[in-house]
Amino acid sequence: MSIGSHRRLALWALACLSGVIATGAAACPLASGGAARFSPGAGAAPVGVHVPAGWTGAQAAPLVILLHGSTGTGAQMLASSGLAATADLHGFLLAYPDGGIRAKTGFVWNIPGVPTVEGRLPGPGDRDDVAYIGGLIDGMVAAGCVDRARVYVTGLSGGGRMVSWLGCVAPERFAAIAPVVGLRAGHPLASDPARPDPATCRPATPVSVIAFAGDRDQTNPIGGGGAGYWRYTMHAAEQRWAQLNGCPVPPMTRWVAAAVYEERYAGCSDGTEVVAWISVGRGHEWVVDNDTLWAFLSRHRRPGR
Repeated sequence: MSIGSHRRLALWALACLSGVIATGAAACPLASGGAARFSPGAGAAPVGVHVPAGWTGAQAAPLVILLHGSTGTGAQMLASSGLAATADLHGFLLAYPDGGIRAKTGFVWNIPGVPTVEGRLPGPGDRDDVAYIGGLIDGMVAAGCVDRARVYVTGLSGGGRMVSWLGCVAPERFAAIAPVVGLRAGHPLASDPARPDPATCRPATPVSVIAFAGDRDQTNPIGGGGAGYWRYTMHAAEQRWAQLNGCPVPPMTRWVAAAVYEERYAGCSDGTEVVAWISVGRGHEWVVDNDTLWAFLSRHRRPGR
């Protein structure tokens, strides 16, 4: 064999080895199908992840982050939402973290300035849940697991309020947010609690919103009132998000099922939407059609990514 042939063979072998190494670095370390754990960073509590059946990790997947209600856990939320089956059907990763503040039972989320359901204001010693969730996203993207343009967050009740807060303070991380019985647009205005306080929700970029609620919810009533963190109506929250997203026309209302009506703001900035689905006769629960949820989320991507 000539010297030139030896050089070509060596270069070919090096290229093959580099390809193997690169492929190994890009492949997500999560196992295919079922339950896994992923740590957002050194010293951070690991997060449960449902890996869709048949997904090998060779290609980055969409990510839905599922947030439990106050005093719940991520594992409980995974079971009660039924979203694991939807993840298997559509091929997205489903992360279900625990909140950063331990409660008497379960966990609650750290929303600055908002007392927990046990009446305690989050303090400087409590975990920064916005940073924690951001670390989870960054870590899963860096590991080759997640497509950064297709990251979504949904959650129930207190988790829905945390979802709303993430939309206010970290919208650039999400292609869409989906609060369930928990849509907010900032804290109630101190001088007029029937209105959201604009100073407490100033997202730097538009983000699509779909919210779900029941019209008989007595915990977070769509007509307003309730606890101090609630007060203004769900419709006021929708209107504020429509304003933040630059939606130019009033909402269209239509029946989408026998006992579900939709309010939709369209034509918003950067292709965003603001949508609410209200279930008649339902209360404070997971009032979500999971296929509808995924259909909405999946048609949105972060622009420029």
